[in-house]
Amino acid sequence: MTDIHPSQRVAVLVDAQNLYHTAQSMHSRNIDYSALLEKAVQDRQLVRAISYVIRADSPEEETFFEALVDIGFETKIKDIKRFSDGTKKADWDVGMSLDAITLANHIDTLVLCTGDGDFSRLCSHLRHEGVRVEVMAFESSTAEELIDAADTFLDLGERHETFLL
Repeated sequence: MTDIHPSQRVAVLVDAQNLYHTAQSMHSRNIDYSALLEKAVQDRQLVRAISYVIRADSPEEETFFEALVDIGFETKIKDIKRFSDGTKKADWDVGMSLDAITLANHIDTLVLCTGDGDFSRLCSHLRHEGVRVEVMAFESSTAEELIDAADTFLDLGERHETFLL
């Protein structure tokens, strides 16, 4: 399935931390999640849009989480883990992968919004199962193996006027 058409059922999974940190470090700007969702869906049938976020006790994050819901995303929130040595850890790789595999029987296309190369094996698996995989991320910080594993790749950095606030 290589063409985009209105009857395609689409799920959009967004690794919000990955996109946020790249947008901040490379452009000192934020992601326009409304534009991101609109481009990801492209007039197809949206089955689910999920944004995976980390709660780090920042004052503005609850407002951000609410804005995602208003745009049309379901938010999955994970608290940041703080270890005794002072390090912090938080990621959604396993949760996003499980959701993608669970959704595979209900969608034709998965739009994965992340540059994390850990998802390349997931893309290969989904494509083997007949799911079209589209990746949207900043090419300059996206793993080459992820780009290669997807059916299509959209570089958010090439259209920063559309995808950045």
